[in-house]
Amino acid sequence: MTSIGRHPSCHLHFPTDLTSVSRKHAEIIREGNQFKLIDHSTNGTFVNGKRVKETYLKNGDVLEFSEGGPKVSFLTQMKEAPVEAEIVPPRLGEEPLREPGKRLQEESKLEPQRPFEEKPPIRPAVEEPVEIPVQKVTVPLIIQYGPTLRSFRELPITIGKNPKCGFVLDHPAIFDQHAQVFFSQNRYWIKDLTGQKSVRINGQPVAFQSPLKLNDEVALSPQGPFFRFLGEGRLAEVEEPAREEQVFHNKEQKARRDIPEEKEHRGLLSRIKKIF
Repeated sequence: MTSIGRHPSCHLHFPTDLTSVSRKHAEIIREGNQFKLIDHSTNGTFVNGKRVKETYLKNGDVLEFSEGGPKVSFLTQMKEAPVEAEIVPPRLGEEPLREPGKRLQEESKLEPQRPFEEKPPIRPAVEEPVEIPVQKVTVPLIIQYGPTLRSFRELPITIGKNPKCGFVLDHPAIFDQHAQVFFSQNRYWIKDLTGQKSVRINGQPVAFQSPLKLNDEVALSPQGPFFRFLGEGRLAEVEEPAREEQVFHNKEQKARRDIPEEKEHRGLLSRIKKIF
């Protein structure tokens, strides 16, 4: 038997301040393979919206305790329960029964009614670049640009043409707020503020932000200016990025390359002889 109400002894116990439900509102008893609901309340018990005094419940019935009161779903499930095997003497040519048989046992369960929630469709995961948080950190930074040598004790700093920038660059390819240098995770980082992938590291454009490694060549734009990261927070200007040396596949190519230089040296020697 399953008792329902506000009394603490009930199997399905509702809060004591829920006065629309009686202290011993209803009970469910089992009769064979059926379950019978018996109402003992003042405000009534409803099954699928219809007020009843006694009724047999079916799987999926919705029970409402008083009009507008709490609702539950009545669910039944079948379980296999072991039973003792009957001892039957084996017939001629048959093997004796070794394992006990099983019978089906039906159980009931009450679940609270919840509004239907539509689950959102599962979308494939897309890896997105994680933005490194920029915070004020006391670390050194030295930037050498032409005859200018600027040192900073705190990062981040902004590089650009605007006079309010920490490091002002007067260059035709530089935006008002062009790039930002900051320190995080024990590394120096550079962040492109142009939105046009102008900043490049070792010839590769920086999509958003990128850490700086030793001897990285940093181009603030394809037209410059160009810097080299020397480690320990030092950025030094270079005239242009390092390029691979030309490879000559045979001696004849190298000889043809050196011919103009040899002619120039010979002309210079002849002019010196004439002077003396």
